[in-house]
Amino acid sequence: MSIYLHFRAVAESEIRDDQTWLAAFMSEAWDNHADEYAAGVAKSINKVWNSVDGLYAAAGVLEADTDEPWTLPIYGGRPVAHSADADPSDPPLMILEPSGVSQAADFLARVSFDELWHVAGAGLGGLGQDESQVRQEFLDYHRDLQTFYGRAAAAGHAVVKAVWA
Repeated sequence: MSIYLHFRAVAESEIRDDQTWLAAFMSEAWDNHADEYAAGVAKSINKVWNSVDGLYAAAGVLEADTDEPWTLPIYGGRPVAHSADADPSDPPLMILEPSGVSQAADFLARVSFDELWHVAGAGLGGLGQDESQVRQEFLDYHRDLQTFYGRAAAAGHAVVKAVWA
């Protein structure tokens, strides 16, 4: 079974702070994922987003920052509460406001993937997986997130996150 963390950059003024509307918006975005990916307004991570967050958590060892910007790229944002009339199958949703998107972009631009990998990489692969392949997979996620958050921040956008199963 696949489970995805889906990111969608959008102008904050276009977001309704309503779980039912936001779930429908993200569902439509998911249906158009290939086009949105190509346009640079969407990104998704299949299954391993918790491990990607674990990679970024290594920044807590490397930096003395007390505001923990490493939490922003994956789990940053405000959870959107399910309304009483919401469909129970709607995904969990979060909104990362433009200021948080800028902080995430700054963090991703300055953090050293090699240093993160040195601290956390050994714990990120599964049994029997080739370390160089796992490293490349996480480097690709890192680069994709750098590009995605950099574009979103430059546009002044918020990022909506949904978990699809």
